[in-house]
Amino acid sequence: MTGSGPRSHPHYSAAEFFALAQARLSLDRPEALTDPHFIPRLDDADPELIAAIAAMRPIRTAAVLVPIIARPEPTVLFTQRTAHLRDHAGEISFPGGKIDAADISPAAAALREAEEEVSLERRFVEPIGYLDVQITPTGYRILPVLARVDEGVLLQFNRGEVHDTFEAPLEFLMAPQNHLREKAEWNGLSTSVYAIPFGERKIWGVTAGILRNLWERIYRD
Repeated sequence: MTGSGPRSHPHYSAAEFFALAQARLSLDRPEALTDPHFIPRLDDADPELIAAIAAMRPIRTAAVLVPIIARPEPTVLFTQRTAHLRDHAGEISFPGGKIDAADISPAAAALREAEEEVSLERRFVEPIGYLDVQITPTGYRILPVLARVDEGVLLQFNRGEVHDTFEAPLEFLMAPQNHLREKAEWNGLSTSVYAIPFGERKIWGVTAGILRNLWERIYRD
């Protein structure tokens, strides 16, 4: 495993970070979410793999909330899924899930799911903008919603879905030397994914890829 990118990165205050995010992101629904001819982001350069995953039908859409806690030194809120779930059991993730027909927008879907999973009330959350659509080996197209969350919110887990929550410093997560690459496999095809070790935890796969994309959209020159 190797790190990627330079070892230095800008340090932004909470106000600077949120101002940059507001300037660089928007809440316009991206074409990549539902357009079958548009190949969403995949953190792999293998065209055969990208084409195989992007060709999966039907297109299934989901949205996740990327909650940035507005502390003096901002942190990112994560959930750890329960061990008995059918998909991604025990993995570290962001609150979120399938976009329902009743959801007025992907951001609304992410807010609804966050409230269902960890009781994160919408009045404490300010959606800022969408990151790039991510595609998963299970065929989901996931739209991450970057959001500012008030400091001091109290969370309650839906024990059917969430085993635990934790926060990690945004500055640590945005240091490119912490963005490692690991080999993985999908349907017999070799691939690679991002991984960010954090203490005894490992943020991996799509979740780490979303953080890498956040770095690219906000921090990279």
